[in-house]
Amino acid sequence: MAVTEKDGSLDGIRDESVSGASERLDHRLLGPVIFGLAILTSLTHLYFNTISTLSELWTSALHFGLFGLICTLTTPMFRARSTAGQKFVLGMDVILGLLALACAFYLIAFETALYERGVNFNTTDWLVSITAVVLVLEFARRTVGWFIPALCIVALTYVAWWGQYVDGIFNFPGLSWETVLFRSYIGGQGMLGSIARISWTYVFMFILFGAFLVKSGAGDFIIELARCAAGRFVGGPGFVAVFSSGLMGSVSGSSVANTVSTGVITIPLMRKSGFPARFSAGVEAAASTGGQLMPPVMGAGAFIMASYTQVSYLTIIGVAALPALLYFLSVAMFVRIEAKRSHAVKLEDDDAPRLVEVLKDGWHFLLPLVVLVSALVYGFTPTYAAGIAILSVIVASWLSKHPMGFRDILDALAMGARNIMTTAILLITVGLIVMVVSTTGIGNTFSLMITDWAGGSLLLTIILVALASLILGMGLPVTAAYIVLATLSAPAIYQLIAQSQLLEMIMAGNLPEQAKAVFMLAAPDKMDLLGAPMDRATAMELLAVVPDTFSSQLLDQALSPATLSMALVAAHMIIFWLSQDSNVTPPVCLTAFAAAAIAGTPQMRTGFTAWKLAKGLYIMPLLFAYSPLITGDFTEMLRVFCFALFGIYAIIAGLEGYLEHPLHPVVRLVMFPIGALMLWPHGQVMLDAAGLVIFVLVFIWSSRQGRGIVTAPAKA
Repeated sequence: MAVTEKDGSLDGIRDESVSGASERLDHRLLGPVIFGLAILTSLTHLYFNTISTLSELWTSALHFGLFGLICTLTTPMFRARSTAGQKFVLGMDVILGLLALACAFYLIAFETALYERGVNFNTTDWLVSITAVVLVLEFARRTVGWFIPALCIVALTYVAWWGQYVDGIFNFPGLSWETVLFRSYIGGQGMLGSIARISWTYVFMFILFGAFLVKSGAGDFIIELARCAAGRFVGGPGFVAVFSSGLMGSVSGSSVANTVSTGVITIPLMRKSGFPARFSAGVEAAASTGGQLMPPVMGAGAFIMASYTQVSYLTIIGVAALPALLYFLSVAMFVRIEAKRSHAVKLEDDDAPRLVEVLKDGWHFLLPLVVLVSALVYGFTPTYAAGIAILSVIVASWLSKHPMGFRDILDALAMGARNIMTTAILLITVGLIVMVVSTTGIGNTFSLMITDWAGGSLLLTIILVALASLILGMGLPVTAAYIVLATLSAPAIYQLIAQSQLLEMIMAGNLPEQAKAVFMLAAPDKMDLLGAPMDRATAMELLAVVPDTFSSQLLDQALSPATLSMALVAAHMIIFWLSQDSNVTPPVCLTAFAAAAIAGTPQMRTGFTAWKLAKGLYIMPLLFAYSPLITGDFTEMLRVFCFALFGIYAIIAGLEGYLEHPLHPVVRLVMFPIGALMLWPHGQVMLDAAGLVIFVLVFIWSSRQGRGIVTAPAKA
């Protein structure tokens, strides 16, 4: 979705293709056709995920064909001005959509014949494979812009043509175009590979679940629930933005959609209570970005992460919950400080309902979430759990004043298919890049290169990945940026995290006997040093003598499979969080631009404000790497969470120069080491407690100093 500067309304965040899509959806004849096709697509995918016996390859092909047709019908090839031009474009779009379906049916009908020929392409195989690849690139261009198709073209030509002319570590001898096209489409390794399977299973079912929730009225319930806090305390509307964006984002998984849906309510509320306009927009953008970090959907990230790491989806969302909560609380801290500084007033909203009334009328909206979590805990797969939760939405709605009828169910089915269309096309297309990376081994090469550049430093590696994610995020949606970066750099981060944990074991003298046996093979002259505590320098020297050929074996013998799995999850979680920064980091930050359009504030300045408020995006990955926030047991995770909460508050006070009153420059500087003391992974609870005590004392002092201070409300 492109963001323009036409005006301050929501039209300013729509491009011409979106306008064309809106016209087609409202068309007297075409609208019902799209509506029916969307319903058929949803029902077909429900069949795929429940009782279907079709192969995964055939299902992925139909997934491509159906959403390709929806894409062409809802998103025109280009915007035509004249009536004749519009008819021509529509005719071409219908042809292209039907071609996508034809490619799917051809694969189903003639896959066996291709293998009987020894995987030798005939003329039709060539035509269908080329057509499928060209079509998915065109669909991606329509939905997410030129960057992804261009990246795919570069990748495909690299593996088939110009890779052989590259010197050094990225030299690739090349494959024939027949092999490349086979792997891209018919072979099920590219467009129809693992990423496509994630799309038609987990992602589809959970986005459909979200559509049913919204259609049942849960979205209104969430906003009303948040508004209950608006008149209860100072800065309430800011907390409404944080709270409602977290709840809505946990279902929608889209930061821009989250901003548009909740921002039209929260931003005017914040401005009315006295918050600066640009700060109001920044809060909404930062909070909406957190929606993709909040379980259960996480913008498809949880499902992709589960597929990459082979760790259960339930485990992924379990370890993601505390960091996501910590992120939203960090944004809320900015809100509290700004409320004090801007002298934001309590907003007496006469229309705001009472909490008891909201819960009385909408408590049943919480039942589907309870059903979803219960089904996951009970042991159902995520797809079945989502299916059960969808049924529970319908049943729960019958407890309300407006139960879902047959028409509402059809609307929800159509909404779900339309909502996932862009994501489905995106994931299918990105599968081509993943195929090239896995075919050429460029992922391992890139990881080794990052490790070499960083000199084996985990911190420098994370910084390099953060820079890469920001650059990729200028052209790729965050989900695609995460997939590309995870494929390229996750092995490097995982290796460094695992080695860090191994180093801690060597320092403590707790190396298992089987790991000592590896040392006996690799460095027998160092055996006498093992088994006793040592300092970090000695441990690093000892680890350095182990050849690279033995490093993987040493990790396997020293660390348990569960520990290694969680180290891999930590590596992916680092990349996933860093990939979100393009939402709020200039020069391309669509979420901030959408909020700016609602608030009527300068886009770039709003982007920098949102970037400041979203500092948790950079703090949390460091905690993933250096603390047991997601790799430890529950007690360790909770301890890190509690101290990190106050540590982040101290750092935010230092950034803002304000706590409960304006801080003296010296006190402001002191806030940073106090926060670092609680965040630093030293492993000493007493040091954490010391930092907490100092911060609490400063907070109490600042609160007393701030009594009676009245500041005029900010204007900008």
